[in-house]
Amino acid sequence: MGTKERNVAARKRRTRKKDPRLARAKVAGFNKPRRTPGHPKKSHIVVAKVGEKVKTIRFGQQGAKTAGKPKAGESEAMKRKRASFKARHAKNIAKGKMSAAYWADKVKW
Repeated sequence: MGTKERNVAARKRRTRKKDPRLARAKVAGFNKPRRTPGHPKKSHIVVAKVGEKVKTIRFGQQGAKTAGKPKAGESEAMKRKRASFKARHAKNIAKGKMSAAYWADKVKW
């Protein structure tokens, strides 16, 4: 491979186009979720990428009172609510980044 060919290859790597799905979803990058307060049903969106697979995922019930991240002095009811969600959706959460349950668990619970 000559110098000219190497320069062309390097230029192609630098000028890689952004995926149009990122712009359409208005997210910062792959696997970077954001809130969607204007969406009628779903509260978040993410453009998930694992290897070469890319998928736009909407997740989370709009207006749901989720448990959020564990806090000091959290009520027993919220602890049970979080545990119930994780148990109920464990099989789908285990599917990884390409499932809405994974993202709901990571972001909302």
